[in-house]
Amino acid sequence: MIETMRTKINYSEISELLKTTLNLEGSPVAIKLVTAADQIPEGIKEVESQLRHCMMVNLSRREGAIFYATAGKHQCMGGAWSLGLRELTESLKSGEFYYKLGKFDTWAACKRTIDNIPHIKSGLTYATVYAPLEKTPFSPDVVLIFGKPKIMLKLAQSTLYHIGGRIHTSFSGIQSVCSEATGQTYLTGKPNYSIGCDGSRRYSGIADEEMVMGMPGEMLIEITQALKIVTAAPGSIK
Repeated sequence: MIETMRTKINYSEISELLKTTLNLEGSPVAIKLVTAADQIPEGIKEVESQLRHCMMVNLSRREGAIFYATAGKHQCMGGAWSLGLRELTESLKSGEFYYKLGKFDTWAACKRTIDNIPHIKSGLTYATVYAPLEKTPFSPDVVLIFGKPKIMLKLAQSTLYHIGGRIHTSFSGIQSVCSEATGQTYLTGKPNYSIGCDGSRRYSGIADEEMVMGMPGEMLIEITQALKIVTAAPGSIK
């Protein structure tokens, strides 16, 4: 495997801090978007069944699974496209797909939404690799955290602890775990928050009261160190 991050991080320690401080249900999920086969850590096997990205994330979050998935193992075409594994299908590109699902009043509204979905250039990604953060054998490009709004509050405060300002998040209620939490975070290098989508909530076990945050791997140390301070602050709710 070619290592793609110089900074050495104790992922087990960080995962434990996140899980205990935020009282998480399941593990934070480490995700790597590799551009070639030699970037997949030795010993990791490809997932056996065709699954959606959000379902693969749930396997690592809930069951501790470690695996990778090439384009042929991604069941959701929109998710595979947003992660750079496939070209966009014609029905998605035109707006027809979401129009037929009843999500928009017009094809134009569908197309306008699709045209604005953050996505990695098609064909750039060879495979997506997944692991619970505490057991990850690779340096993650993105770490996903699921939780109630109070958990997202603490993560937002931790993000702003050093520099302040505002958090500008982006979502549309479709392609949430794949595009909004993973793809956009990878592309911008900034955390993004998503309210989930019908697909991810139907197929991947996201609870009604949960949201998802995508955190760049490069910000893990910064945000978790701030999290310890923020949650212990006198003005912080417990």
